[in-house]
Amino acid sequence: MTNTSYADVSAKLQARWPESKISPTLERVQRLVELLGDPQRTYPVIHLTGTNGKTSTARMIDSLLRSAGLRTGRFTSPHLETVRERITLDNEPISEERFVEVYEELEPYLDLVDAEFDVPLSFFEVITAMAFAVFADAPVDVAVIEVGLGGTWDCTNVADGVVAVVTPIDVDHSHLLGDDPVGIAGEKAGIIKSGATAVTSQQTVEVFEVLMGRAAQVGATIVREGLEFGVLTREVAVGGQLVRLRGLGAEYEDIFIPLHGEYQAHNAATALAAVEAFLGAGSQDDRIDIDLVRNGFNDVTSPGRLEVVRRSPTVIVDAAHNPHGAKATAEAVSEAFAFAPLIGVVGVMRDKDVYGLLEAYEPIMETIVCTQNSFDRSMSARDLGEIAMEVFGDDRVLVAPRLDEAISEGVRLAEENSPMGSGGVLITGSVITAGEARVLLKGSNR
Repeated sequence: MTNTSYADVSAKLQARWPESKISPTLERVQRLVELLGDPQRTYPVIHLTGTNGKTSTARMIDSLLRSAGLRTGRFTSPHLETVRERITLDNEPISEERFVEVYEELEPYLDLVDAEFDVPLSFFEVITAMAFAVFADAPVDVAVIEVGLGGTWDCTNVADGVVAVVTPIDVDHSHLLGDDPVGIAGEKAGIIKSGATAVTSQQTVEVFEVLMGRAAQVGATIVREGLEFGVLTREVAVGGQLVRLRGLGAEYEDIFIPLHGEYQAHNAATALAAVEAFLGAGSQDDRIDIDLVRNGFNDVTSPGRLEVVRRSPTVIVDAAHNPHGAKATAEAVSEAFAFAPLIGVVGVMRDKDVYGLLEAYEPIMETIVCTQNSFDRSMSARDLGEIAMEVFGDDRVLVAPRLDEAISEGVRLAEENSPMGSGGVLITGSVITAGEARVLLKGSNR
């Protein structure tokens, strides 16, 4: 019986290199998984990269696979509330007990690898290896693995995906990946391996060319949204949207997705194509059973993505943290809700394109309350407020450094300025901001 607690393990992980500090090499994690017996090679992998939509698409793929009767493991990042969210079995985060157990199983090997290299294993390298080990021990029928950052040098890339999924590519983490989408695409294309099927969402022509070049280089098959698969029709429905999707050779009608936003329909098309490729479906004769598809999408959840966490007034949390994601969120809010007014509560990381994010939200937010989250990388509410005044104007900006006070202020404004009860609050700007707001408004699931 171990005396190590979940808090002890969390502290040990947090003491390692943070995810924001990147060392572009796979040597350390390759050595670690080698010592563990390469657990990532004991099950098939669906590997995802891209700039936006990775986690939602991963959750959709997971749900469809479970609807098909398969046992799934899913590894995504970052987390909203607890690091255990990153490692799920059949859509359930592993328990604190299992988290501690697997860490202790790996700890002697962590010490060995740390001693062999000048730079010790990072937080993300360790948590990735833990996920691989959990999935092998379960065992799972298939693992859905989301990259942490980029692709080629991301430590998840020690796994070889039989299906490689590339969601829309744009600029994010520019200080690490650069500000050229074509160059970013070259890095992300590294998850496409020999013999795999690459499933790519809508991209610019230049990005498509990079991905197709990589597929040709390694002998992979590539299927593209808008050509081999896509969204045929969509309409807003109560609690989500109703779509008709074209898969790899077959159409799927009357599919309800309990998520808002056109981008989620495109994520759904990509997820469906990935599952079709994995299951070997690609024609009318071997299409996936329509009830399986309907049930799989009907059960999808995406916490922190246009998630309603309170009513009267309606409060939504969304993890959009770059201009591309913010534009999609703004469009989705405008389509799915009729807020008058919409109050923004925004907290961002200081290494993001803050101007671009605020410009995406300016048309839909009557007032913005600038705040900050608890992470060291968070931009101060004061600095964010100064930038917001340039975008929104002085009379539309408030500053409240404490997130709880910022939320209260947003709710007050939504209530006072909407006598008919049509006001709403959107809390956004960062995954961390969204996660901490969820805890304040819904309670912790830790």
